[in-house]
Amino acid sequence: MKYLLEHQETERLYFRKIDEADFPIWLNFFKDPSSFVHWNVEMKAPEVECENWYTKQFNRYKNDLGGMNALVEKSTGQLIGHAGLLVQEVDQIKELEIGYSLMPNGRNKGYATEAAMKCRDFAFYHEYETSLISIISLTNKPSANVAFKNGMAIDKRTIYHDNKVNIFRITKEHWLTLT
Repeated sequence: MKYLLEHQETERLYFRKIDEADFPIWLNFFKDPSSFVHWNVEMKAPEVECENWYTKQFNRYKNDLGGMNALVEKSTGQLIGHAGLLVQEVDQIKELEIGYSLMPNGRNKGYATEAAMKCRDFAFYHEYETSLISIISLTNKPSANVAFKNGMAIDKRTIYHDNKVNIFRITKEHWLTLT
């Protein structure tokens, strides 16, 4: 499965494929209203949203469209979120996105930045693309800060799934100056 960071790790995180056994833990993400405060979406019941999310990830795995990896905190063994490389279509152009979502108890600890940097380095090391993006709602300052720390800059503003977003981008050329 192309683009997955299975068995990769950082100082504090271990990456693995998601598993249906994670469902009860990840369900809490969908139960927390702060998880979707930056997206204009009509939410169904948390159980339905979580099930749809897992179906989408398993479809990504099956069709080599990347997918989220479970982020496990090494010191506790707890699932704290997901991050990964995702094939996305933005303005009719296929791009490789660095995506990340953290449980409320995993936020504001630097885990998203740590995971995003690992995704960036993994993608460029394996020469998957010459540039990577992150799709971030205009109001999501914490995620924008992660993108900036990941060496990205705002490339453009657009509409993505009925949401106003910034497309953050980093080129491999710029990444080489960071390493």
